[in-house]
Amino acid sequence: MMRKIFSALVATAAGFSAMAQQVRPANSATVYHELCRMKNLTHVLYVAAHPDDENTRFLAWMVNEKHIRTAYLSLTRGDGGQNILGNEQGPALGLIRTHELMEARKIDGAEQFFSQAIDFGFSKTSDETFKHWNPYILTGDVAYVIRKFRPDVVICRFPPTKEAGHGQHAASAIIAAKAFPLAGDKMQYTEQFKYVAPWQPKRLLFNSFRFGENNTTSETQFKIPVGQYNPLLGMGYGELAGISRSVHKSQGAGTPSVAGTQIEYFKLVQGDTLINSLFDGIDTTWNRVGRNDIGTDLDKIIAQYDFRHPENSIPALLQLRSKINTVTDSFWRKEKLADIDQLILHASGFMAELVTKQPQTVAGATLPFSLNLIARSGKTPMTITSIEWPGTRDNLSLTLKNDSLTAISHSITIPANTPITQPYWLSAPAADDLYPMINDTLLGLPETPDNLVANVSLTLGGEIFTVPVPLSYKKLDPVKGDVIEGLRIMPEITVEPATSMLITQADGSLQTAIRIHAYKDMNNAVLNIFGDNKKITSISIPILTAGEDTSIALNFTTAQVNNVSKDDFYMDAEVVADGKTYNKTLKLIQYTHLPTLQYFTSPMAKVVRNNWKVTVKKIGYIEGAGDYTATLMRLAGLQVDVLKDADLRDAAKLKQYETIVTGVRAVNVEKKMAYWMPALMEYVKNGGTLVMQYNTLQDLSTTNIGPYPFTLSTLRTTEEDAPVTITDTKSRLLNYPNKITDEDFKYWVQERGLYFPSKWDEHYSTIFAMNDKGEDPQKSSVLYTKYGKGNYIYTTLSLFRQLPAGNKGAIRLFMNMISIGK
Repeated sequence: MMRKIFSALVATAAGFSAMAQQVRPANSATVYHELCRMKNLTHVLYVAAHPDDENTRFLAWMVNEKHIRTAYLSLTRGDGGQNILGNEQGPALGLIRTHELMEARKIDGAEQFFSQAIDFGFSKTSDETFKHWNPYILTGDVAYVIRKFRPDVVICRFPPTKEAGHGQHAASAIIAAKAFPLAGDKMQYTEQFKYVAPWQPKRLLFNSFRFGENNTTSETQFKIPVGQYNPLLGMGYGELAGISRSVHKSQGAGTPSVAGTQIEYFKLVQGDTLINSLFDGIDTTWNRVGRNDIGTDLDKIIAQYDFRHPENSIPALLQLRSKINTVTDSFWRKEKLADIDQLILHASGFMAELVTKQPQTVAGATLPFSLNLIARSGKTPMTITSIEWPGTRDNLSLTLKNDSLTAISHSITIPANTPITQPYWLSAPAADDLYPMINDTLLGLPETPDNLVANVSLTLGGEIFTVPVPLSYKKLDPVKGDVIEGLRIMPEITVEPATSMLITQADGSLQTAIRIHAYKDMNNAVLNIFGDNKKITSISIPILTAGEDTSIALNFTTAQVNNVSKDDFYMDAEVVADGKTYNKTLKLIQYTHLPTLQYFTSPMAKVVRNNWKVTVKKIGYIEGAGDYTATLMRLAGLQVDVLKDADLRDAAKLKQYETIVTGVRAVNVEKKMAYWMPALMEYVKNGGTLVMQYNTLQDLSTTNIGPYPFTLSTLRTTEEDAPVTITDTKSRLLNYPNKITDEDFKYWVQERGLYFPSKWDEHYSTIFAMNDKGEDPQKSSVLYTKYGKGNYIYTTLSLFRQLPAGNKGAIRLFMNMISIGK
């Protein structure tokens, strides 16, 4: 029950549009919180680099204790991080982390913004970061958010120095410091003035921290006690913060809910000094706009507020709404009118949802919907005066009976020009580590706004309200109960290659397939296949049936492949039907803690020319946090069996496999590895080969992960083009069955390796040395030893990024690893 109360309280405080966010009533604690927030005319903006960088305890305190509208600006969407839930990387992981961040904001009550920056992976310095990021563009992004949100106080999570612990962290502070004065300069980023006006915050602060031995706090800094208990929440802000931060499940960011008051430290970076408060010298009351009378009225409403009957406040709130409508400051008038409208609807217990039983459709289709309405406004009746559906409008005079559900059935035709459901930042190719901005009005938004809504107009006590209600999909889940998600708009045809990477046969020929899915009946379609933008073949498809898949087998001779390119190339596909071209591949992401996430990619596959040898055929695979290794081995023609608990306890079963490979972070995510490792060591001792991919220091199920000891660390080589020195040219790993040379380390992506062991037993041999500029060489990216009759390899090379990228050098090296025993 406690969780229900605080969720309702803070979820409605967020001002951004969440996917399929229906209009819902709120409990009395929420209404009281919104009343208190009406008194404050100030904003706070918190700035850092990634999802989960933000100080959720401070955000929760600022929103729910001080009742101040607060937002977090994350420069990136976390695309370059790691994923312990599945194999999504890059933009797909960024989409997951975006929505995890939005779910966190629903809990702590803050709002969310983003810049165009792409998280390209871990960097050690801001100098390295700015080789990827354009500081002018990103400074403009931050200035735009400041101008749009108009905070009086801007707070950085990190300093601009090495204490930030990550080059992107430091870069976020540098960019914020540049944007702080420029946001108020009418001569800077003038193209933004079509949408926003200059705005100068009063001060820029650094929220200093103590992370382990990295302590940036000082007793001379400004201190604020936070974490206090809030009886309306039933918990303290440290407890609420733990729940909020733990939503970052893809990062394994489960965080304890800490009770009790804690101190937050702040250092002034720019702007006015502070002595008593973050808001020293700032009028945060209605006096700011010369309307102290509104503040006085709010004090009376709050003093008379009845927690058991919030609807009793509606008449006074309606009078207050009329006063707010006369405020001359257009910014605060607009914001506070939106706030009081939400407050009045919450106090009236109003609910509106517009739902269908179909999860997806296409533009032009007609679907049955139900508009469900209910009000609990007591003595103040609510009357629906019109409903503006997509494409049509109905004028009504429908007075809702108090606490009685009204359902209106209506068939809605989706407008023909409705775009497909696609995150706006993925609607065009990215370039220079920046997402494209296809529409300037979307800059900073966490997601694409709902463009399919019904506008419900109603009167309450003589005042007119217009409430947008998004078209949504509703289902009854046997575990979760009611689930409401956004209605997904699809193209009429999707085209999907069998895999995102294709490997030629030994003779250079290529076999694959294309899957076509139709969302409406189509006739006389044509599938076109391209290689490096040259048409390879066309295939006629007489009939495509709605709701069905059509699989087209493709077989290309060596000559056809060579005619495209004698090197690697990209194969693309399209379907032409009814005069339209369809070239989108549907991708769905489904995790229980998130709504269904949809995005589209080009139907493109990288064709990799096989230039390696492999001497094993049967591989056992232990799943980790999700990577491409098993898929790559299968594409290379190997038999790969995923090993489960019973298999790993059966010595005879393990003996069938020439090599066993563990997925990335297997020892972190699979707690049974502690029991499996002795069996795996026995397997090696009896002649098997075990190849283990990297693990992190956190949450190891066992530290005994090799036949001889070694110590993991956080050391890494982040520069993907860092020079690699071969230190043992005679090693079998470098010569059999493929000769590894410097050429095999060209064209790597994002990084060389991560979480290198810092110490290792003398039984292990190493074969490479690598380092970022100015650092000592790291020699432990591959540890190899004979053990009994078998072979053990532990590698922290970023194979999980290189293999799906089709990097042949990494593939050749990996084939040597799994072939070492044959």
